[in-house]
Amino acid sequence: MLTIGVDVGGTSARAAVVDEHGQILRTHRVPTPKTGSELNSAIADTVRVLTDTYPVDGVGLAVAGFVSEDLRMVRFAPHLPWRHVAVADELSHRLGLPVVLEHDANAAAVAEQRFGAAVGARVAALVAIGTGIGGALVINGEVFRGAFGVAPELGHLRLVPDGRECPCGKRGCWERYCSGTALAATAAELGATNLPTGVEVARAADAGDELALRAVDDLARWLGEGLALVADVYDPEVVVISGGVSDSAHLFLDRARERYAAAVTGSGHRPLARVRVAHHGDPAAMIGAAAIAREHVLTGPKVR
Repeated sequence: MLTIGVDVGGTSARAAVVDEHGQILRTHRVPTPKTGSELNSAIADTVRVLTDTYPVDGVGLAVAGFVSEDLRMVRFAPHLPWRHVAVADELSHRLGLPVVLEHDANAAAVAEQRFGAAVGARVAALVAIGTGIGGALVINGEVFRGAFGVAPELGHLRLVPDGRECPCGKRGCWERYCSGTALAATAAELGATNLPTGVEVARAADAGDELALRAVDDLARWLGEGLALVADVYDPEVVVISGGVSDSAHLFLDRARERYAAAVTGSGHRPLARVRVAHHGDPAAMIGAAAIAREHVLTGPKVR
């Protein structure tokens, strides 16, 4: 069975035909339009480009936003024009195929649990570190969504009381200290005037820049502190680190593991989660959305 996974981002919608082993057979990308009706049309068009070549049985959409419990409606997506829109039903009608929605971090976690860094794990958490932090949890193969489909919002756990302001309205959120944005903010606080982005900080640290290395050390500290909180609450077997910042994991992950091991409750007297870098990287959301679509076709919609 072949299915299509679509990663719907604020800049582009990327679609892939994926087989039952998580292998991508073909991809297609279109720019993300500004209106909901145009976005629906663009997604339908890019899916048709792929279905002209491959016979597929279903479509999964990975969305950076709140998805309803039945995986049919986008309630809110900050970088997309959908607001309380039954996207799955609309696209299913256009395409003549079953369509299911999923949060993009959940989709990436499914990809890693089925085919990547968390294969075989009974409890697997994913921490997606990019501009902010996204989170996901898979328990015995099932995505945990909470009562209303919006859990877990790991990036907005408050680590630093009265800390840096966050766009969510709180202060001291984890992602204000552990993300690409945080890396640049820390470098600026340390006195850097020529490192305006997290990518540039990481590049400078890789080249041995002392100030950039200090900023990366700070990120490693807060990553470890946050992982300790995740472990205290969920006790995962594996934590997968994904997102753009994970490309620089060689600079900080060992120190983050050490901090996590020291900060977790019961340190020295309990098993620790394996902390791994994601296997699939950027395509993970497409692979996971396609896997969710396959399960949706085989078993029918699940009411949660």
